[in-house]
Amino acid sequence: MSVPSDNNVAAKEFEKLSKYKDLEIEVGKMWHLKTTTIPVVVGALGLIKKGTNAFIEKIPGSSSLHEVQKIVLNSTAHVLRRALSL
Repeated sequence: MSVPSDNNVAAKEFEKLSKYKDLEIEVGKMWHLKTTTIPVVVGALGLIKKGTNAFIEKIPGSSSLHEVQKIVLNSTAHVLRRALSL
């Protein structure tokens, strides 16, 4: 998961996919499984790239895009409160 500034969302998603490609291949060979990298990149103000919802649906469990955006926005607010109170 990554939380870049809003104008770097697409670049960070590409970076995550290329960064973890070797690990994906290695784990697939080691355990004889089909592996997939699922990049979850949300901008610091909640911005997402088209198609992110499809990635979120691939994650097992009950995660939703709204929950992820809420967590990111709460974290951004926390960082701003801490920085502005100095």
